[in-house]
Amino acid sequence: MKAAVVTSFSEVLEVGERDIPEPGPGQILVRLEACGLCHTDIHAARGEWPVKPSLPFVPGHEGIGIIEKLGAGVTGRTVGERVSIAWLGSACGACRYCVDGRETLCEMQQNSGYSIDGAFAEYAVASAAYAVPVPDGITSIDAAPLSCAGVTTYKACKVAQVKPTEQVGIFGIGGLGHLAVQYARIMGGTVVAVDIERAKLDLAADLGAEHLVDSAVVDPVAAIQALGGLDVAVVLAASPRVFEQAFASLRRGGRLVCVGLPADDGAMVIPIFETVLKGITIIGSIVGTRQDLAEVFALHATGRTRVVTETRNIYDVNDAIAEVLSGKVPARLVFDYVTVPATV
Repeated sequence: MKAAVVTSFSEVLEVGERDIPEPGPGQILVRLEACGLCHTDIHAARGEWPVKPSLPFVPGHEGIGIIEKLGAGVTGRTVGERVSIAWLGSACGACRYCVDGRETLCEMQQNSGYSIDGAFAEYAVASAAYAVPVPDGITSIDAAPLSCAGVTTYKACKVAQVKPTEQVGIFGIGGLGHLAVQYARIMGGTVVAVDIERAKLDLAADLGAEHLVDSAVVDPVAAIQALGGLDVAVVLAASPRVFEQAFASLRRGGRLVCVGLPADDGAMVIPIFETVLKGITIIGSIVGTRQDLAEVFALHATGRTRVVTETRNIYDVNDAIAEVLSGKVPARLVFDYVTVPATV
């Protein structure tokens, strides 16, 4: 099978042949049809986070494909079924977080494309219990970004408890942000889109954002406070400075939802006095559960969301990474293993 492999944190990915893996007990073999390129894949490939993957490994946690083989003891899944291979590859299922519906906080979790091989390949093995079925009516190209960008931003809006008529700022419009705009509106929020790229702000407007703030031109804090401030700020950008700007944009009782992760540990400076007197809540939100992803798929299947994508060949993975890092990609790049010719 073809696979894109990280062999060094200082070198580009190597695309070549690998043996098709065999599913172990409780696992399934999935023939991939598509996989999105997430910024987390880039951090992983460069070893930019404090906990680094073990080399070599295959990135990719927005995989969509068809089950071709069942491992021993697998029930509830069938050959021919289409499933998602998402960031949460597996969890222990028994800790307090797993049993109370917060499985993404499990300390024993395995993460696709990070601690276990992911979906930058034509085949991958996955836990049968954690591979979420993809409903009919959703293309694999759309389902791929929904498996991470979608479920991550949906969960962020859920934990923010967005209420109708509240003003919600989305800081960073792109692969995640264009979906966050839609989920905030579905929950009844009035959306303020914040970015430094005019094309991305235009996309946000097309998706229903009521206010646009171009941070390359104006002071975003002043512009947002002129609108009355935010009830909720969802930060998807990876710059600590943006987190601080989002905090300063909140009105009394506001909620800051931290999602984006900088390349290093990162640190934001938050004034204690203002936090206390204004009753500000700061929330960390990490991807979403299997149930959250099922809800994301259900919303899309009923036509409530639109996924903006461009397809690429897995052989062009390094060029695709460069595109994402340039900041010019409108939303999400997706590797298409079905209709894009696999030629070097």
